[in-house]
Amino acid sequence: MAQQVPAFASSAEALAVARSAMRFVYEDAGRMSIDGQAETLRQLEQLCAVQTAARAAVLSGFTAGQGYLGDADYSARAWLMHRTRISTGAAAGHVGWSRRVAGHPQLGAALAAELISESYARTITRWTDKLPEDCRPAADAILLAAAKSGMDLRDLAELAAEIHARSAPEDEGPDRFEERCVQVETTFGGAGVLRGDLTPECTAVVTTVMDALSAPAGPEDTRTLAQRYHDGLQDAMERLVASGMLPERAGVPVRVWGHIFLPDLMNLDGATELMRQWVTDARAAWAAHRAAASEGGGDGGVWLSGDAAAGMACDGAVAPVVSGSVNPGAFGRMVTLAAELAHLGYLGHTPGSGPGQRGGRGPDDGNGCGPDDGTTSALGSDPGDGAPAVTSGATPQAPGPEVLLRWQALEQAIVEQAVTLLSGPEGLISFVRRTMLGSQLGGPSIPLDVG
Repeated sequence: MAQQVPAFASSAEALAVARSAMRFVYEDAGRMSIDGQAETLRQLEQLCAVQTAARAAVLSGFTAGQGYLGDADYSARAWLMHRTRISTGAAAGHVGWSRRVAGHPQLGAALAAELISESYARTITRWTDKLPEDCRPAADAILLAAAKSGMDLRDLAELAAEIHARSAPEDEGPDRFEERCVQVETTFGGAGVLRGDLTPECTAVVTTVMDALSAPAGPEDTRTLAQRYHDGLQDAMERLVASGMLPERAGVPVRVWGHIFLPDLMNLDGATELMRQWVTDARAAWAAHRAAASEGGGDGGVWLSGDAAAGMACDGAVAPVVSGSVNPGAFGRMVTLAAELAHLGYLGHTPGSGPGQRGGRGPDDGNGCGPDDGTTSALGSDPGDGAPAVTSGATPQAPGPEVLLRWQALEQAIVEQAVTLLSGPEGLISFVRRTMLGSQLGGPSIPLDVG
């Protein structure tokens, strides 16, 4: 039960006593016992509740009387910012409390009577503001009585949800499901800002995953909960990308591209030894080129390394060139795949082909790659050799799903072999991929492989 407030000659006198009392508490904090500090903290929360109710009542009257106009301010919030020297957020918070107390007078009285904390009162008003206006006073009274009886926020939340379910009209207006959203904004520096309004189902899934991946790593883990949630989100996304379960884009698995300067790669742990080994391999390859040029002739250039290369590069014009070693095995596989793809196109089994039209890459598309004289042929074979034949004047059948899938698979395989063809073991980036990263990356990666 709150004690009777002593009488003062004026509010100014009462506030002077209050300020003096708080200064005494501040100076006495170091001399308190543990029990004394605990009791003081409890009483300070009660004092905060009274202060919130008092400020809200005074500010409500000040706003209603437009007292801010006397100082040429356009609102109570602006007056608080300019005349009391507080931030925009603090001023908005004070104005918000004046409106809450005006809309929930029972909670304002409970704050002044030290029956409820400021944070509990704020939470209750947020819940009951979602109810129809005529249901709010009764809901405030029920939740206030429950809080006074000792219910914690979890129990109060369950009670508020039940009140809301019983009070909500049958037609609640727009479906909340339609308001779901997630936005990721990229800042100038490349960082991101994540905002969203999740459905209950999505919230449950996200919370479960984040809790599982954000547990402290041990006693030495000093990350905050927010930092662990951030790291858990990144971990979850990396696991999803690596799982191969994401839908492909244009037939290629989804990848996260990272652009890294070559000097940064060279500064990684172990890069010095890798660079030394790569230089050794490159010098050996250069020696092989010089030997081959001495026997069979070259392109007129010279293959240099070491001091000779540095001396020539000092005065010469440097032109960047992408180079790589040819993989003969990849060339053979690419030819085989290209032949099969051409055969499908020759038979009219190309994406988009159907009655009355041929595939855009078929032999009759005017590019000179196939017969157009009405003769019968099948990939250069005569009909008598057992190969399937087609007459150029015949109407092709629309390709089925299996043919389309095979066509896409052949295109992807040809691209992979083309990259492998140009990505030899002598390239620095290829060497880094195989040695420093520990394993080949899945699928073709032209920016990393070629050169």
